[in-house]
Amino acid sequence: MQSDPDSSYTQRDMRWIYISPHFDDAVLSCGGLIWEQTHTGIPVEIWTICAGDPPPGPISPFAQAMHDEWQTGNGPETVALRRIEDQKSCRRVGAQAVHLPVPDCIYRRTGTGSLLYPDGIFGGLNPRDTAVVEDIVELVSARLQRYDVLVCPLTIGQHVDHLNVRAAMERLGRPLWYYADIPYLFRKPEQLTDASAGLSPRNFYVSAQGLQAWQESIAAHKSQIPFLFDDDNDMRQKIRNYAREFEGLRLWEREQGA
Repeated sequence: MQSDPDSSYTQRDMRWIYISPHFDDAVLSCGGLIWEQTHTGIPVEIWTICAGDPPPGPISPFAQAMHDEWQTGNGPETVALRRIEDQKSCRRVGAQAVHLPVPDCIYRRTGTGSLLYPDGIFGGLNPRDTAVVEDIVELVSARLQRYDVLVCPLTIGQHVDHLNVRAAMERLGRPLWYYADIPYLFRKPEQLTDASAGLSPRNFYVSAQGLQAWQESIAAHKSQIPFLFDDDNDMRQKIRNYAREFEGLRLWEREQGA
């Protein structure tokens, strides 16, 4: 079955499920397409994987530096704020927000309480973090319906949470669409070739209204804008340029069994 929002397929139970490692990833990368889909009657949900509360214990200086960059409070306050931002963001593109209970990698710990990623989020996977892939598979599998269409990150940028999420989605054995991780695509465009190897690209149209909703959905993640872009204007210009390049945006497809 071709997972195509423009096809004549009208299965009543079909949903498009955008798998977002963090609260902002899906709208950053696909907000315009999500708006177009929801405004043509396609049910869309954004499932944020790493939306869980931080486990108890002190955070690393690296995590504290990120809180300072985001101008947020402690771990629980930060996650609570970002959940609120995400609800606003999803409303701006007409999607339903679903928050799963996996903690962000900056908070995750071993069974003995040691932080798994005290020094950074791009330095490769910690071998003691492998169980999180199984956790994600179980959480997603329990919520999936037969005709759901899944969209997950290509992992441009090599963020450890993106890597774990893609690995988990590929364990499901279902057809997948992939999105280019923004803003990492803008910073490391050379990674796109390897990340999309063996996949089939397709461009999806986004209207002027969809572009505006895309920008507004990103802007709703107010705490993240200075971390991801120079400022709000820089974000809007970069998203506008990306949309202009593809007359919307591009996804990549892997057929079942490929």
